[in-house]
Amino acid sequence: METKPLQIDVESVIRQRLPRHYKYIPKWLIRRVERIIRQDGLNKILNDIGNKKGVEAADIALDDLNIKLKAKGEENIPGEGRFIFASNHPLGGLDGMALISLIGHRYDGDIKFIVNDLLMAVKPFDNIFMPVNKHGRQSRTYAQDIEEQYQSDRQMITFPAGLCSRRLKRGVIGDLEWKKFVVTHAVSSKRDIIPVYFEGQNSKFFYRMARWREKLGIKFNYEMILLPSEMFKSSGSTFNVHFGKPIPWQSLDNHNAREEATRLREKVYEMQNS
Repeated sequence: METKPLQIDVESVIRQRLPRHYKYIPKWLIRRVERIIRQDGLNKILNDIGNKKGVEAADIALDDLNIKLKAKGEENIPGEGRFIFASNHPLGGLDGMALISLIGHRYDGDIKFIVNDLLMAVKPFDNIFMPVNKHGRQSRTYAQDIEEQYQSDRQMITFPAGLCSRRLKRGVIGDLEWKKFVVTHAVSSKRDIIPVYFEGQNSKFFYRMARWREKLGIKFNYEMILLPSEMFKSSGSTFNVHFGKPIPWQSLDNHNAREEATRLREKVYEMQNS
């Protein structure tokens, strides 16, 4: 028997998570949060996805948003082999679905995407997402599961920066530091890295929100609540996705993985002019 499609209900979540405080929370504030996260729009997409999973779910979501993708350098993607697709992360969600669609179709859906464990709540992609738990007792189990996936025949997709791009020095929009795991996993699993540059930006408001949060010394990324709205602002857009030539794992300096990850990031951003 098919299960009902996942639906988002902010008021229900607040009622369940904050039962003692719920009656004191103004309804207008709840409605405001629903609008900010674009609850109605997200629920329409989730309803259209229904019980579909993975690549098919990504295709439906992109179609609902009228998103077009132009893959450049597809000749650099081998038909056979085991690879890590390492991409910049400009949008914070939409770019992930785009890569699931593009790479998933190339390899018949046999892919895994390394993501924050919080995203496992997004059920249409829980068969593709591979969670990373950075804290807590389960971190060793998560690490073992991830290593097993890297040793498998599936293609691996990752955003080495973790968070989506921010406004950096001199107003340049780009990823934060790329983490060294992209290099260490490539070497340990003997996978070549295919660099990916995804063209795109969020709104100026999103970057201003992130900057003010940092200036106030707030560690929690409050601007992330804006990402659904940013996704809908991109409706009707066409995005260019550049695929570079595979970087042999043997060429990577695993003893200086952090510096190697920085060089890899630089190579990806050099592709924006290709």
